[in-house]
Amino acid sequence: MKHALCAILLSLCAAPVLAQPVGSTPVTTPASQAATFTQAPLPYAFNALEPSIDEATMRIHYERHHGTQVAGLNAAIAANPAFAGKSLEALLASAATAPPAIRNNAGGHWNHSFYWKIMAPLGAGGSPSPALTAAIVRDFGSLDALKAKFRAASLGQFGSGWAWLIVKADGKLAVGSTPNQDNPLMNVGEFRGTPILGNDVWEHAYYLKYQNRRADYVDAWWPIINWTQVSNLYAQAAKSKAY
Repeated sequence: MKHALCAILLSLCAAPVLAQPVGSTPVTTPASQAATFTQAPLPYAFNALEPSIDEATMRIHYERHHGTQVAGLNAAIAANPAFAGKSLEALLASAATAPPAIRNNAGGHWNHSFYWKIMAPLGAGGSPSPALTAAIVRDFGSLDALKAKFRAASLGQFGSGWAWLIVKADGKLAVGSTPNQDNPLMNVGEFRGTPILGNDVWEHAYYLKYQNRRADYVDAWWPIINWTQVSNLYAQAAKSKAY
């Protein structure tokens, strides 16, 4: 039954793959046909995050959902040449006035690129750095308290969206969520800052394995956090916000 469902989802979500997974040969195109934005290879194999995230989900999520957003972003920029040549971060910073296709696909491309990097195979993600641990204790009381607040944000996001741990403009940590493919770097909404941890709570991120049990997915996700990457992102953000 599961294999049949995977086949159906793959056929429904078919889209060009813009990059290849680890261990494969990248696809090259002539310079005149090069995409404005490209999809980086995963930093691990499709099955590397099991049992937290299964291989079938990773393949569909990376190849189809993320791949489609990269293709959609390039098409949207081609249709809106005033946005050509802007970095992904610049597109996010002007999301409030961007066409919906650019806002949604730029957000999706950045969010997914970020998401792949803040996860690691079980046992390979390390622990929060002393500096990050101190900040977590300062702003939440403990790592368990942070996890509880993050879980609440993940489950409290109605419909599709993302949960985030960010560094605010004042240097303090905060947890919140954003709808759809929005993120805290966009000039929309009130929850803004520099993301250092984020979880995709769209159903396509977990439905094959967990069905409607988003809470189970969120709980299973913590053991595959790449705390080394999160700690590095915190150090960079804290340094940039130092007074």
